[in-house]
Amino acid sequence: MWGEIMAEKTKLPKTEKANIYITGMTCTTCAATIQKGLKETPGVEQVNVSFASEKATVEYDPAKVSLSKIKNAISQIGYGMVTKKSTFPVSGMTCASCVSRVEEALSSVPGVLSANVNLGSEKATVEYTDEINVADLKRAVEEAGYTLGSEAETLEDVSIASQRELRHVRNRFIFSAVIAALIMLLMWVPVFTGRPYLLWALATPVQFWAGWRFYRGAWGALKHKTTDMNTLVVVGTSAAYFYSMIVVLFPGLFEVTEVKLALYFDTSAMIIALILLGRFLETRARGQTSESIKKLIGLNPKTALVIRDGKEEEISVDEVQVGDVILVRPGERVPVDGLIREGYSSIDESMITGESIPVEKNKGDEVIGASINRTGSFQFEATRVGKDTTLAQIIRLIDEAQGSKAPIQRLADIIASYFVPIVISIAIITFIIWYFAGPSPALTYALLNFVAVLIIACPCAMGLATPTAIIVGTGKGAENGVLIRSAETLERSHKIKTVLLDKTGTLTQGKPRVTDIITVPSSSEEEILYLAASAERGSEHPLGEAIVQAAQERKLEIIQAKEFNAIPGQGIEVTVEDKKLLLGNLRLMKEKGISLNGMGEEAEKLREKGKTVMFLGVDSRVKGIIALADTLKPNAKAAVAALHNIGIEVIMITGDNQRTAEAIAQDVGIDRVLAEVLPEHKADEVNRLQQEGKIVAMVGDGINDAPALAQADVGIAIGTGTDVAMETGDITLISGDLVGIVTAISLSKRTMRTIKQNLFWAFAYNTALIPVAAGVLYLAFGNSGVPSGLHFILGEFGFLNPILAAFAMAASSITVVSNSLRLKRFEPTEFIA
Repeated sequence: MWGEIMAEKTKLPKTEKANIYITGMTCTTCAATIQKGLKETPGVEQVNVSFASEKATVEYDPAKVSLSKIKNAISQIGYGMVTKKSTFPVSGMTCASCVSRVEEALSSVPGVLSANVNLGSEKATVEYTDEINVADLKRAVEEAGYTLGSEAETLEDVSIASQRELRHVRNRFIFSAVIAALIMLLMWVPVFTGRPYLLWALATPVQFWAGWRFYRGAWGALKHKTTDMNTLVVVGTSAAYFYSMIVVLFPGLFEVTEVKLALYFDTSAMIIALILLGRFLETRARGQTSESIKKLIGLNPKTALVIRDGKEEEISVDEVQVGDVILVRPGERVPVDGLIREGYSSIDESMITGESIPVEKNKGDEVIGASINRTGSFQFEATRVGKDTTLAQIIRLIDEAQGSKAPIQRLADIIASYFVPIVISIAIITFIIWYFAGPSPALTYALLNFVAVLIIACPCAMGLATPTAIIVGTGKGAENGVLIRSAETLERSHKIKTVLLDKTGTLTQGKPRVTDIITVPSSSEEEILYLAASAERGSEHPLGEAIVQAAQERKLEIIQAKEFNAIPGQGIEVTVEDKKLLLGNLRLMKEKGISLNGMGEEAEKLREKGKTVMFLGVDSRVKGIIALADTLKPNAKAAVAALHNIGIEVIMITGDNQRTAEAIAQDVGIDRVLAEVLPEHKADEVNRLQQEGKIVAMVGDGINDAPALAQADVGIAIGTGTDVAMETGDITLISGDLVGIVTAISLSKRTMRTIKQNLFWAFAYNTALIPVAAGVLYLAFGNSGVPSGLHFILGEFGFLNPILAAFAMAASSITVVSNSLRLKRFEPTEFIA
């Protein structure tokens, strides 16, 4: 029976997941083409392609298809896959069998496309995806019995590939622009023998070298029975080019017609030049949208100074292991996450948390990888390395968020998927109408309008409207210590009308502190605190620890108490300096017959403010009282006020009694209090608010509040340092600063406003200019013609010049991306009073 179960388990398909960066995409229909092509590849089970992040997430069965085949499939569609290709020295090989074993070991690592090992040079050349850690490759080779040395050379990674792509587009634009300008110049000079052939010769390399990327993309789309932006460009420019070529080669074909024998090589060449210009500017601008994540990746230190066997050794950060002791000097970056074991320092964590003020760190404190050591030297023990570090998790979350789709984007994608076939249909109808019903020469005007419709249509602007804004928005959030997990969260956050704040650990510090010391006239605050701290020295009770900490902050020298006796639920009885002390609540004082010495009224006032009151009785009389409370976080009041400024209702939820809760709420300025709510009932309270028609954001610590965070429309998890609960909420505030709530909501509002502006521009552009390109203005001007000053733009009868159509198309995409880049100027402080 057991054997049968195990046999069944072995039959279950094992899938792997790979994140692949794609080159060559120019619009969302390109992404759809790739997605469709990969889905048709045997062994590929799930595919999601994002045009904005230029990334495909592929789930596949490695038994049926390899990453290398997936790369080939992407190439056959007409696009490229970004990989790294590195050369490593290999030691321990002695024969051809060794070569095979090393190749098999490297190929077994998920994410490796190919591995070629050369016995003569003792080197291995490995091609792999960007998500692979070099340490994984080394481990696989070591398990096979060999040693893989440090990386010798990296030929290609994401940023290099992007820069290479940018250079290619730039060079082809420059070439095509120069040739197109020359063709236009020759079109204006008097006709001379051989001019048509010269124009044809000049236009050909522009059409098939500079414009080859469009043909390749169009062919890939055609093979999968789809159309995209490349299809429009290829059909439009090819129509102008091949028509002109036929006129050059076979002018006799038109002798029996009334067709004007015009050449349009200038049109095809200049269109390609302008579209390449648009691609270049768009690609460069799109690269700027992801600057935030590039900055984070750039923070990663390359080496670490590890102490092993009492000796300092500088190694690659990839080789650091959990438990290693690392030395960090002033001015250096902390290589990985860990705990300080020796020394102290002031550390700048602003790149991770958004907090500009350096944080003091002592023995036992946590340090975050990539933060900067400002002052002293210290040694720390590595606790998280590689993909487990805080920085790696942040980068992963931002990457996932930037590759996700917002609901509003899905609508735009659906429209864009139908857009190109509709435009081609409009272009064909335009050609037919102007050929059969247009003025003479009908074929010329029909052809020009046909080309203009194809070229001016811009699905790119629709496709870029949402993702570019999402990328900038999520990146800007990360810069300010706000991690937004998905585009959907970013979109939903702008609708928030109510913020539900958990009290403990969210509004407050999460631990008690001494807030008031009231003494009898014959005593002083220092004396009361000294006696109470001496009594509580060594105590593990939170209130006792808070009293000791307060004494230490005042630099009071406390002594060890004698005859310590804990009285459950009441307090303690000790001897300090031969004095009998009682430290506890009112019940303890009454049971021991201690006179309150007129302190009862003061104690009641403090209790009304939600504070815990402890009486200090010395020799049968109360000598003073100490009040403690879980104090508010520094920016709590400012955050609540800022939320009110943007029209948000603020509610506090807590397990505390009503009086304590209302005292805190009144101090902060909170609108409404939900008190005495058990943790397991917080989700019910969230649901109750939602039933009132409110869009609710729940803010909590991400652990005890997990059900409520999940129930809320937007769950916001509070975290600090390496303990940040990144997986719990839709949004994570890395620094724990409540102002991050205002930042998240305000950023969402700004991002959605930008998206709506982008979509309006994209749709308005296409709605307005496609009819113009189709020649609708002819109805306004008719045979009387347009004013001579507008001839270059609208021709003689109101037809849009195809060259200007190409310029307008390029301008539309650039406008959308540039508008999204304005989000980089977002400053959260502008919303805080």
